[in-house]
Amino acid sequence: MEKSQAMHRDWIATARTLSEALPYLQRYDGATVVIKMGGHAMGDDEAMTRFARDIVLMKQCNVHPVLVHGGGPMINQMLDRLGVTSSFVGGKRVTDAATVEVVEMVLSGTVNKRIVQAINAQGGRAVGLSGKDANLIVCDRASGPRGEDLGFVGEPTQVNPAVLRTFLDSAFIPVVAPLGAGRNGETFNINGDNAAGAIAAAMKADRLLLLTDVAGVKDGDGDVITNLTSQQVRQLTEDGVIAGGMIPKTQTALDAIDGGVRAVVIVDGRAPHAVLLELFTEHGAGTLIRAQPRP
Repeated sequence: MEKSQAMHRDWIATARTLSEALPYLQRYDGATVVIKMGGHAMGDDEAMTRFARDIVLMKQCNVHPVLVHGGGPMINQMLDRLGVTSSFVGGKRVTDAATVEVVEMVLSGTVNKRIVQAINAQGGRAVGLSGKDANLIVCDRASGPRGEDLGFVGEPTQVNPAVLRTFLDSAFIPVVAPLGAGRNGETFNINGDNAAGAIAAAMKADRLLLLTDVAGVKDGDGDVITNLTSQQVRQLTEDGVIAGGMIPKTQTALDAIDGGVRAVVIVDGRAPHAVLLELFTEHGAGTLIRAQPRP
């Protein structure tokens, strides 16, 4: 009897959660949400399965996810296996001709198809792409912080999202590997956050979600800040509160907002169902950054 009552309470709680989600489902009906996945969401098979199921649920609710993924650890593993050495400058991988071949093989092959397969296994219809397909992302060569030559590392200069827009009114879910096409036929390796931000801006996405393995942007006392304006982000960076690895993510957020994205969320991807928490509940799962309100 006690077990039956406990199950009944669980069902009621589930029904209440679904009911409370209604205004958020209405709010995001038909919205485009670009998601940069990485870190914990790409870790073990259980985390990948849970993430894939959440993405399929989003699509079923008429929210249109566009996934962009990274794959640094998998690239490192393959480079080690093949005996290819690479170095880093300012946190960016120096990518010579041999390295970019491995990067493309891992990102467009192993990593991309693992995500596609996980989504399809949950009943979705995922399609794997890279920034080279239909010239989705055209790049110029990026350089290091002191002008260092990084090889085949790309900085997105032109995004042609028409190929992605064809998916918005269909059942398909695009999964994009962060590779770009050069103007002379080169293949460029792009930072995953930068690729996601450029795509989100070109699509004028409602949301850009940057999944990471931290709780969000923290204040000087180490507490997570749930909401920030773009001006507050700039001030916290100037004051040294936002520092280290958080600076590239907040800069990606600022660039995306300047490009027309309504809001960017730095999401704690370690939280179970982090994407659903952020979109469909009042609690959220990270730090939301918006443009400075007009006076």
